[in-house]
Amino acid sequence: MNRRLILGIAKSMLLARWRQTLVAAVGVTFSIAMFITLLSFMNGLNDMLDSLILNRTPHVRLYNQVKPSENQPVNMATEYQDSYNFISSVKAGITRQEIYNSGPIMQAVKADDRVLGAAPKLTAQVFFNEGTIDITGVINGVDVEEESRLFNFQDYVTSGNAIDARNVANSIILGKGLADILVADLGDVVQVTTAQGERFPLKVVGYFQSGIQEYDKVQCYASIATTQKLLGKPANYMTDIQVKLHDLNQAPAVAREYAQLFGIDAEDIQTANAQFETGSNIRSLISYAVGVTLLVVAGFGIFNILNMMIYEKMDSIAILKATGFSGRDVNRIFLLIAMSIGFFGGMVGLVFGFIFSVIIDNIPFNTAALPTIETYPINYSPVFYLIGGSFSLITTYLAGFFPARKASKVDPVEIIRGK
Repeated sequence: MNRRLILGIAKSMLLARWRQTLVAAVGVTFSIAMFITLLSFMNGLNDMLDSLILNRTPHVRLYNQVKPSENQPVNMATEYQDSYNFISSVKAGITRQEIYNSGPIMQAVKADDRVLGAAPKLTAQVFFNEGTIDITGVINGVDVEEESRLFNFQDYVTSGNAIDARNVANSIILGKGLADILVADLGDVVQVTTAQGERFPLKVVGYFQSGIQEYDKVQCYASIATTQKLLGKPANYMTDIQVKLHDLNQAPAVAREYAQLFGIDAEDIQTANAQFETGSNIRSLISYAVGVTLLVVAGFGIFNILNMMIYEKMDSIAILKATGFSGRDVNRIFLLIAMSIGFFGGMVGLVFGFIFSVIIDNIPFNTAALPTIETYPINYSPVFYLIGGSFSLITTYLAGFFPARKASKVDPVEIIRGK
């Protein structure tokens, strides 16, 4: 049958019951718009939550882990070599946390084409002296410029200037939570006692705020040189090398390769933050489940409307089949009606979903706990729009398939005889 004729008949049926058609299209539009808005917001929220940790976490961390010696004396004794030896209360071996040959390792890592950059780091366990009370803290010695370039360090320094930690001798950037406890303003001097009992005065040049309150009550930052001075270590002393890769997914393989090549421990970001990735996947799964449920509900609405249309159009269907239209032609007409509702309703839904996302993205979201966030987070991934558009067509096709199949099997003789 002529395709233009089938298209004209489908158009006439759509417009004849335009209110029902409009209701069905609005159902698809609302479902797609909410699907896009929900996924964009939830995935933007996931990105924000993950960035609080992942932005400050190296893709690969090189360090020396404190662990028991693998070769215990009893295993090395000749008379016990063929036995299973059970050892309790095994103590850590005589190892240093310092990375041996840190300079050559840094050069080799930076020369790797897969590496975006590498930054040294060392940590010092200290006590902040507040009158007669000693408050436990950790000072992270970092290369401020590399830390800012690779891990957005300057974005989390809410007061002061990050580079002052390098330019001002014996200075420190306090975690905001710890600064509140110490009542330390910019320019004040805080007293620090190291684990070795040495006491040092450090000038406060900034506040650091990660968004995790418990973290900010403990963690502080200083330059590599200042931290080495606190620990009484030479200029080549470092306990960690933080590696940032071009491709995050290569981190597990690179970590295994570096551990074998340099003979040190290596931890990839996937292993270090597996719980955050799991939480993000669960939240995304919930978002998709709710979005698909909305589309399925809209599909049932279209199914009911097409069923009603078939009952109301029995005379028209009988006349079509009596005048030479085959069951396949009738099937195509009703499928075309369903797909038209899905296509136009879906396209409008995608537009409204984008508009709603933009509106949410411009709503101010200011909180002291998240200094890097100014508005509600939105992810504008094209994948969401592709999924939404595809689902609108698939759902409406399935919703129209069974009513169209029923219409194609109508016997015109029985309909006309009944009339």
